[in-house]
Amino acid sequence: MDTRQAVLALGALAQETRLDLFRLLVQRGPEGLPAGVIAEKLGVLPSSLSFHLQQLVYAGLITQRRASRQIIYTAAFESMNALMGYLTENCCMQASCASDAAGCAPARLDEKPRRSARR
Repeated sequence: MDTRQAVLALGALAQETRLDLFRLLVQRGPEGLPAGVIAEKLGVLPSSLSFHLQQLVYAGLITQRRASRQIIYTAAFESMNALMGYLTENCCMQASCASDAAGCAPARLDEKPRRSARR
């Protein structure tokens, strides 16, 4: 994934309805859901949902396929994994984060940041 694709994907997810929609499709798995069911589960009007679906399709985060008269939407897991890989590719200065998770953990909110000594 390149920077342009990452920005497009993150921009598409930077909206509450689209984020909820994407998470719903991730939970559903490869089966996906028809637009009507998505609208019902999210409490979104069909006309508004159509706009949000197209934004996620354009960003490459979801796919659509026709099943009889319905269009089924599915999370694009390869794109999701590519985005996660892009965001974490330089994690821990390219060391394995899994082996030393404490090294990558963010500071606690009540903890004051440490200043490095300048010489």
